[in-house]
Amino acid sequence: MYRTIQIFLVALCLIISALATGVRAQENIRPLVDALGTGGFPQKIEAVEALAASGDPKVGEILGYLNDGKLYAPKTGGAVFLEADGGGYADVLTGAAVTDVPSNLAKIRLNNGLRGAIGAALSQLTLLSPDRGARYAAAQDLLKDANPENLDLLNTALAKEADAEIKATMEAARAVILLKTDASFEDKKAAIDTIAARDNRDAVNILNAAFSSAPADLQPAIQAHIDSINRSLAVWDVVQNIWYGLSLSSVLLLAAIGLAITFGVMGVINMAHGEMVMLGAYTTYVVQQTISAAAPELTNFSLAFAVPAAFLVTGAIGVAIERSIIRWLYGRPLETLLATWGLSLILQQTIRTIFGPTNRQVDNPSWMSGTFDLGGMSITWNRMWIIVFAIAVFFALLLLLKRSKFGLQMRAVTQNRRMASSMGIRTPWVDAFTFGLGSGIAGMAGVALSQIDNVSPNLGQNYIIDSFMVVVFGGVGNLWGTLVGAMTLGIANKFLEPYAGAVLGKILILVLIILFIQRRPRGLFALKGRAIEQ
Repeated sequence: MYRTIQIFLVALCLIISALATGVRAQENIRPLVDALGTGGFPQKIEAVEALAASGDPKVGEILGYLNDGKLYAPKTGGAVFLEADGGGYADVLTGAAVTDVPSNLAKIRLNNGLRGAIGAALSQLTLLSPDRGARYAAAQDLLKDANPENLDLLNTALAKEADAEIKATMEAARAVILLKTDASFEDKKAAIDTIAARDNRDAVNILNAAFSSAPADLQPAIQAHIDSINRSLAVWDVVQNIWYGLSLSSVLLLAAIGLAITFGVMGVINMAHGEMVMLGAYTTYVVQQTISAAAPELTNFSLAFAVPAAFLVTGAIGVAIERSIIRWLYGRPLETLLATWGLSLILQQTIRTIFGPTNRQVDNPSWMSGTFDLGGMSITWNRMWIIVFAIAVFFALLLLLKRSKFGLQMRAVTQNRRMASSMGIRTPWVDAFTFGLGSGIAGMAGVALSQIDNVSPNLGQNYIIDSFMVVVFGGVGNLWGTLVGAMTLGIANKFLEPYAGAVLGKILILVLIILFIQRRPRGLFALKGRAIEQ
């Protein structure tokens, strides 16, 4: 008991000491704060600079009040008071209400010089802030502004900065500022090298702006750096286009892989396949809304629930469609096309009736938000995870078809339906579950698309034609052909877009596929089997 009382008394003393230290620290800057209301503008500027130099954490807030016109002082000088939000006045340091104030209070007036001093002081406080994010943002602002008046402040911050990324940004800002001053030839040459070391488009823009005003003996060095960076950027532009192509390819792969199964096994031209993608996206929306209402702490993991839910919902709908409509139309491709096209219109209208015609927003989880830089290109997390997801789905499906009994039966039906039936395989149920599998994968594609596109009743229509092109180009029913077809068309599309535009680029791709199919009617990787060869 005695030991407990001792510990309690020691803790109480520490708390009281900390509070007393905080009060003393605040009181130490009170004369500097009161100096804001004394004298003319030069004296006020000196007071602002003294406050910034004090390093007190309260200074930034006080200068913000001054900049907003919320500080008052007697006309003859004296204590400074804060205008309270609800009326009346408060102590500047503590925020406590004050009733006994002089009758001759007047707002502390500002001019351009004082505003500039306040801005510089706030920048100094931000650059020296213990918060890394605040310091980095301030360094970026200085790089954009490049005001020579901030050079001394920047030198002070550079001497104290330990973070490598922030320090590099500060050094770049200092280099840009030096180019605007009358610094020596050697200093400007070093500044140009510092800017060029960033090796990005901003560096090219800065160097281009500096070229015309630079001395003649510096211009060759600047031009050499510009040419070198442009060559590097040209290489990174190619890499960036390949990445964009891979991103588009992953979306096409997810949308087409289910179609490759149904088209390859049953020969069904399913025009409602895009609506399965759309239903998967709406399932994601419903799952996210349900989790947000019932268990908000799990919202960040809603996709883990949405993927199996979308697969089951769209897979069940696919089985129902095959059992109720498709089974009666085998061998009649034109009627199958018309029936599934009509079904797609029904599904679209049903979704419009339930959810309305407007787009629905599906939020990205935190781990799929934002971007990161890799060399000279920028990569978004959501696109990267979609590529990973598409590859995982592809290999999982490949494993299912190659290593499972259902996959063996599906391949048997694909190669020779009559022989498979005579061996005891229930081909009608293989057809139903194959159609359900293809629809379920399309639903998972909808989950991925909900992270990069608006969820709307027309979502699937944007990808159905491209999906058919991928399947036909790669080889009907061949998964590896679908993968190669998606990658080829996605990358080719992104390389054509900058030169031909999005619409004309798609037309050129379509023409090239038609010409290719004239030479290879079965696509890149044709399936082999007795039924196919007949």
